[in-house]
Amino acid sequence: MNVSFRQLRLVLALAETGSVSGAARMMHVTQPTASMQLKDVADAIGLPIYELVARRVYMTEVGKDLAQTARAVAAGWDGFEQRVQALKGYTRGKLRVALVSTAKYFVPRLLGSFCQRYPEIDVSLEVLNRDGVVARLRNNQDDLYVMSVPPGDLDLVDEVFMANPLVMICASGDPLAKQKTLSLADLSRQRFILREDGSGTRMAVDNCFKKLKFRPNLRLELGSNEAIKESVAGGLGISVISSHALHGNAKEHGVSVLNVAGFPVESHWHVVHPKGKKLSPIASIFKAHLLASA
Repeated sequence: MNVSFRQLRLVLALAETGSVSGAARMMHVTQPTASMQLKDVADAIGLPIYELVARRVYMTEVGKDLAQTARAVAAGWDGFEQRVQALKGYTRGKLRVALVSTAKYFVPRLLGSFCQRYPEIDVSLEVLNRDGVVARLRNNQDDLYVMSVPPGDLDLVDEVFMANPLVMICASGDPLAKQKTLSLADLSRQRFILREDGSGTRMAVDNCFKKLKFRPNLRLELGSNEAIKESVAGGLGISVISSHALHGNAKEHGVSVLNVAGFPVESHWHVVHPKGKKLSPIASIFKAHLLASA
């Protein structure tokens, strides 16, 4: 089979964007050129690599396998380029990091100080819910992954680098905010607003409530900390969120932290990558920066 490195990158762009036009834009070529190159790849392999159904691209099994191969080749080449640059005394290249949405409150600042030291590094930052980050981790799409609850079914290099305390909050005008101490029993009639199923925060909260044999009266499930804070501030209920979502404050955006027995819930931030993955020089430097700075 005769497939060029640029064609492999085009296949990878197709898998990541989900469209030929998106792949063409990513590779800075016209759509007809991208279509012709993808056809040449399929002809070289002897099997279709994608199907077009209702104007939507679906990778075939061979196409998915090829995209994984292309990802490994591209990552290996990027690492080689970085090692060559390091030998020349330069530090340049691309860093890919995926993180769960709550980590957006502090990871960009750590990235900022890192990029000040290494201004020629380009950063790709994917901010998703936990399921999205785990999906990228399974596909080995990034250099490093930041989350609070790493998946237990993957063989990972996993390092804890920061505490992630989970706190109970209510509206600042709620009478509960004036209580010096509370128990979960005191909150049995309160309506709760929690993160969606599958989020790291929700998993930790559910585990905590299970251990304490407390069943919250659930009113809402929301997919973002900002939506939760606004809902709590609006008097729709109380919630449990990461203290990082409050920037470490006891009061913010019309909400206040409650002093509840058993809280804050102990949780931690992890930086992970698949075991056996050879980190690029830039990823290794950033990982060390993350561990030292946090």
